[in-house]
Amino acid sequence: MHDAYNDALVADSKVRQYLKKLKFSLRDPVLLVSVIVVTIIVVMFIVIPLFTILRESIAEKGTFSISAYKEIFTSKYSLFVIKNTIKLGLTVATIGTAVAFLFAYATTYLKIPTKGFFRILSILPMISPPFVISLAAILLFGRSGLISYKLLGVRNDIYGFWGLALTQVLSFFPVGYLMLTNLLQNIDPSVEEAAQALGSNQLRVFRTVTMPLMLPGLANAALLIFIQSLADFGNAIVIGGNYTTMAVQIYQQGIGSYDMQGATALAVVLLLISVLAFYLQNSVIGKRSYITVTGKSSKQRILNDNKKVTIPVYVACMAISVTVVSMYLLVPYGAFVRLWGVDFSLTTRWMKYVLTIGKRYIRDTTTLAAMATPISAIMGIVAAYLLVRKEFPGKKLLEWSILMAIALPGTVLGLGYVLSYNTPPLILTGTGVILVIALVMRSMPIGTRSAIAALKQIDPSIEEAANICGAGSHKVFMSVTVPLIRPVFFSGLVYSFIRGMTLVSTIIFLVSARWQMLTVAIMNQVDQGLYGAANAYCLVLIVLVGGVMGIMTLFVRSLGINLDEGY
Repeated sequence: MHDAYNDALVADSKVRQYLKKLKFSLRDPVLLVSVIVVTIIVVMFIVIPLFTILRESIAEKGTFSISAYKEIFTSKYSLFVIKNTIKLGLTVATIGTAVAFLFAYATTYLKIPTKGFFRILSILPMISPPFVISLAAILLFGRSGLISYKLLGVRNDIYGFWGLALTQVLSFFPVGYLMLTNLLQNIDPSVEEAAQALGSNQLRVFRTVTMPLMLPGLANAALLIFIQSLADFGNAIVIGGNYTTMAVQIYQQGIGSYDMQGATALAVVLLLISVLAFYLQNSVIGKRSYITVTGKSSKQRILNDNKKVTIPVYVACMAISVTVVSMYLLVPYGAFVRLWGVDFSLTTRWMKYVLTIGKRYIRDTTTLAAMATPISAIMGIVAAYLLVRKEFPGKKLLEWSILMAIALPGTVLGLGYVLSYNTPPLILTGTGVILVIALVMRSMPIGTRSAIAALKQIDPSIEEAANICGAGSHKVFMSVTVPLIRPVFFSGLVYSFIRGMTLVSTIIFLVSARWQMLTVAIMNQVDQGLYGAANAYCLVLIVLVGGVMGIMTLFVRSLGINLDEGY
């Protein structure tokens, strides 16, 4: 009886809190409209597509059926594909995190030259299509590769597990590098110096002090790279060969064989694996402490100049850096080669082809990315402000829906859009609108997450003071909050444009005869073996993105804003 009474009190308290939030929301029309708009967008373009995929996976001829799931878990081939994907993800996460930590430790703890050169690696994957490394690897080590065939005379087969793992590691480790660099910079050097003062040598300090502080961060980086590997479509389709992953199988099964029930069931399995990894990364490991008591360094770090450490680490980092940069330099060279593997004489035919026949792809991609960029950046800031600063019914559910979208594989979301908006009452497939929506929904969650982190570092009393002086929510947001998080907003603009220009996994389901994208054009050229045209497209894309990014960065810095604070 006593327990029942307590349960009733708890339930009554929750109802009162809900009604209080609802009453507060109704009193603030700007807040109410903002919540309704953001909620509608999230429901329509995240929740409904996922629900449609789930519904399609359990429907067979209009009746409930789990036959597609039975097929997945009884078919040797389907289990083999799932095993392939997880095996690849674990391998890439392990090696990628190790390489990321090597670079982060070298640039933060060691006294070595050319640190700026190493930091270039954190920018290159951002401004290029996700499969440039795969394309370069084929040109260097493939059956007609510059090194494998031209120099060594060997018809090497780089396609498959190790070729795909290599390209994913080189593509994704910069993400872990950026994360781990920030964590290492936040470790107070006085903690390690105290251990040395007590008689510990550098190896013991590294093993007993530095590594324990870094373990949650390392696990965080590993899970992030694991999620990216699971969702990767571009590298897998270009260099995977017979090593099929779930992202590729979903595309082939849904678009190639038009087995939508099987494709959606496999998409649900991939989604569950990705969301589980995201939950561990965001809610379990991500909340553990990996910094010192104050959360920031109390003094400048004395860099380690022990040659027994610096020389081997520097050589390893330089070897990897030269490999990656060389692969990127192969793109402009390949754009002017007449016929790769046969005739290496120089020509401008591929560049002329791209700038004439391919100019439509350039125009469409740039136009759609430019349209999606401000929408994505503004939505990210508004959603973060609502989630951090305001109370309203359904807040936790909205937050989880937005942040979960970070873990959504692009193939899953793209398939969801095709199924959800290909029939009345709302037909969007084949239009530019659905492509803009896809670009926005792939970028907005990242911007929201960055803005949430920035807002949590700002004392809310500043905004409360403005409220007390009579300013409404809109006035406070525009005149107080936005100026305080300007770096995050402009970083969101830069990131959204880059993502819009280089996205492939989601939009490959959505391109049509009317609207085309550069990344899809590049994949088509690779599929046909026209590596010169593919390199020319890549070169144009990298120059476009790099140029716009440089202009935006210079403009923002002219306003006195440091973009590094926004990442």
